[in-house]
Amino acid sequence: MNFIKYIIENRNQIIGLTLEHIELTAIAVGIAVLIGVPLGILISYVKKLNKPILGIANVVQAIPSMALLGIMIPLLGIGTLPAVFMVIVYSLLPIIKNTYTGIQSINPQTLEAAKGIGLTKFQILSKVQIPLALPVIMAGVRISAVTAVGLMTMAAFIGAGGLGFLVFSGIRTVNEVQILAGAIPACILALLVDYLMGLVEKLVTPISLQKSIGSKEKQSKDRKHRKVILGVTAAGIAMLLIVSALGNLNKADKVIRVAGKDYTEQHILTHMISDLIEDRTDITVDRKVNLGGTQVVFSAMNSGDVDVYVEYSGTAYGDTLNYPPNSDMEEVYNTVKADFKEKYGLEVLQQLGFNNTYVLAVTKETAEQYNLSSISDLRNIASKLTAGTTFEFLNREDGLPGLMKHYDFSFGDTTGLDSSPRYLALVNNETDVVDAFATDALLEKFDLVTLKDDKNFFPPYYAIPVVRGETLEEYPEVEPILNELAAYLSDEVMIGLNYKVDELQMDPENVAQEFLIENGLIK
Repeated sequence: MNFIKYIIENRNQIIGLTLEHIELTAIAVGIAVLIGVPLGILISYVKKLNKPILGIANVVQAIPSMALLGIMIPLLGIGTLPAVFMVIVYSLLPIIKNTYTGIQSINPQTLEAAKGIGLTKFQILSKVQIPLALPVIMAGVRISAVTAVGLMTMAAFIGAGGLGFLVFSGIRTVNEVQILAGAIPACILALLVDYLMGLVEKLVTPISLQKSIGSKEKQSKDRKHRKVILGVTAAGIAMLLIVSALGNLNKADKVIRVAGKDYTEQHILTHMISDLIEDRTDITVDRKVNLGGTQVVFSAMNSGDVDVYVEYSGTAYGDTLNYPPNSDMEEVYNTVKADFKEKYGLEVLQQLGFNNTYVLAVTKETAEQYNLSSISDLRNIASKLTAGTTFEFLNREDGLPGLMKHYDFSFGDTTGLDSSPRYLALVNNETDVVDAFATDALLEKFDLVTLKDDKNFFPPYYAIPVVRGETLEEYPEVEPILNELAAYLSDEVMIGLNYKVDELQMDPENVAQEFLIENGLIK
């Protein structure tokens, strides 16, 4: 019932994300066919290119999709372009291979007969080889298309949209209903694509090579039926692409792109800032929610793909600027403000009113068993424990490596876990200690004990809006609007807002809007 209720309440979002997913997949597979088929034909004629081209396609196929996305972000930025590029390169191998195989498997006597009647090489290719190879080529396209539907869920990681947005958001908030709301339509879409590609495969297969089922009249009716289905589908996709293109042409003159990282608090803050700007000005906001980790968003800022995001002073100080941990709030903030402007041309606005610092958390049972109340208490027993932390925390100097040096202990084992799954691992006794954010509502949801940072290792992590210098020059009215928000946010307020999303399963956009209305910040 919860699933059905969620689908009904969020049907517009699900439909919109599904259409985005179809559009992105259709573009990627279409381009992959335009590249892959000619390459397959080329290597069937120029034998020397066979191994290099297939070898490169095989190597690319072996690269993990997340790694490929990470490589593409600095080169292509964020959004649709890197997502489509990733799916194209992963789709090429089956298309190239099947095109080559299809052409090579044609009976040599057939080709000799074609030459014998005076056909040119191009005529043999277009009138004999491609028509006979089409069933095999379409089998490759079918594999690529179905695979592309699943791969395109990764697009949400870099702000390109699609059904992956629901899947990633659901994973990070431990919301199984939201995960299913993204996964089930993606699964249905993959099955639908497989069915449609199967129809194309049958249509391009010569009747002489098909098994005869029923009378010729029935076969003729079946072919007409398939053509109608494919025609309607093709028209629908074409309309979707045209509407999308027209929508891009009709974008507003004044646009600010506001981005957020890939967890609940950032989702809320992204919508909060966006709502404030749109309510107080005539600027349109392009929201890049759930964009990824710190480096993804920061790279997008530097490349000009994003104009505004909310950073944390300690993250900027330690992770981005690579300074050693510092617990002096004013010094950290002033250093970040000065260095961001000087080195990157980014303006750091007034600190918001809450400090989302790192904490270590354990279950109540673990705290009682080892009498834990502070991080220092871990020193004598850390070697017996497993730490399950986010990948960022695992590799940052202001994270686990620096923490263990500062407190002079080492965990028996460490495991990198993404966001909310680390909480599930903790409560299922698969790990003993996790990193968390002080304002994280999942601490309350799972009834965890946070350990006091008694040696003051963690720097302050006050939320700070960061704006590109060029953007602030063009839209100076944005600064006082965002600075006003600081007076209304505190640790307790932010925990409460996060709790509404993580535990009460409310939509982050609605939570942000309700808060702004309740405090008279927007109408």
